[in-house]
Amino acid sequence: MKRIITVFVAIALLVVCFASCGNTGKTNYAANNTEFYIGCSGPLTGDASVYGQAVKNSAQMAVDEINAAGGLNGVMFKFVMTDDVHKAENVSTNYTTMFESGMQIALGCVTTNPCLEFKTLSHEDNLFFITPSASSDSIVEYDNAYQMCFADGNQGKVAAEYVNGIFAGKTIGMLYRSDDAYSTGIREQFLANLDKSITVVEAGFSGGVVASFSSQINTLKPYDFIFMPIYYAPAAQFMTEAKNDVSPKATYYGCDGLDGIDTSIEGFDISTIPQEVSFLSHFNSKATEGASAEFIGKYVAKYGAETLNQFGASAYDCIYSIFEALKNCDVDVTSSPSEICEALKAVFQSADFSFDGVTGTGITWTKDGFVNKSAVKYIVKEAD
Repeated sequence: MKRIITVFVAIALLVVCFASCGNTGKTNYAANNTEFYIGCSGPLTGDASVYGQAVKNSAQMAVDEINAAGGLNGVMFKFVMTDDVHKAENVSTNYTTMFESGMQIALGCVTTNPCLEFKTLSHEDNLFFITPSASSDSIVEYDNAYQMCFADGNQGKVAAEYVNGIFAGKTIGMLYRSDDAYSTGIREQFLANLDKSITVVEAGFSGGVVASFSSQINTLKPYDFIFMPIYYAPAAQFMTEAKNDVSPKATYYGCDGLDGIDTSIEGFDISTIPQEVSFLSHFNSKATEGASAEFIGKYVAKYGAETLNQFGASAYDCIYSIFEALKNCDVDVTSSPSEICEALKAVFQSADFSFDGVTGTGITWTKDGFVNKSAVKYIVKEAD
């Protein structure tokens, strides 16, 4: 008799568990949602805060517009962003807080290292995310992850193609950060795709704050083209220290990490840098027509120009691409993250789905989560 009762109780407990946990073994914290909940973790304070603020502002602007137009069949959206200070160790707490508050979809993280932590957590819950700016190729390791930004491999490859067309048979310089996944990822792909006739002289550094770049400047000053797959803060420091040593006719060329270098660093005046400053981009912050110009006008009117950059434009597109995809999904506001993830994956992987936004038209995604769209060289400041 005791054995029969024990078996009955065990079966009853299993039934309760499956009913409450769903197919991921997790409680559906969204079961009582009245709005679709989109979350994000990013640097709202610290050295990379200009990126986080741009993403927060732009994503919220998109959500406000969607809600003002009636939401999705009358259901509104809400966007929540938590501060990770560009540190991976802060992501777990941020993620758990949002997930247990009903997060169903996410923009992942703003920067790469934190997003590597986010991808693992979201994979365990089968939560769909599309990051505006975390660009490491390994961000999309699992099938719940997508990028609106160019992956590092693609940035490195496109940068190499640009250099191949101009500097065949010549020597160029490169400044990179050796302990940063963003910088090393781009560097590896850049070198792998570079014409064999081109010689690269490299100068590395580590850590978020560098006392002086004198050694790196001494290494790189002979070259008229210096590739900089780094973020804007150390780049600005290098440029400031090097402006009288590097040729005024030289070009500093980076990737999306240089976005915001002309507006986001207190005390840094880019007009005092004699060299050209440019970077690979999918957004022209000085556009005067088209979707980019419309976005710029709305953003500046609402938030000012200080945090206007391609990270924000990309986040704006992330929200709208999610919204457009949800129109084709058989889910509702109380659906679990896993249910919504499966529905969104089916749409994003469909050959019939493409998206027109601020950062490109006819945007599609590979089955691996990488984005397909055009890139351009954006000149922030021309050489004197």
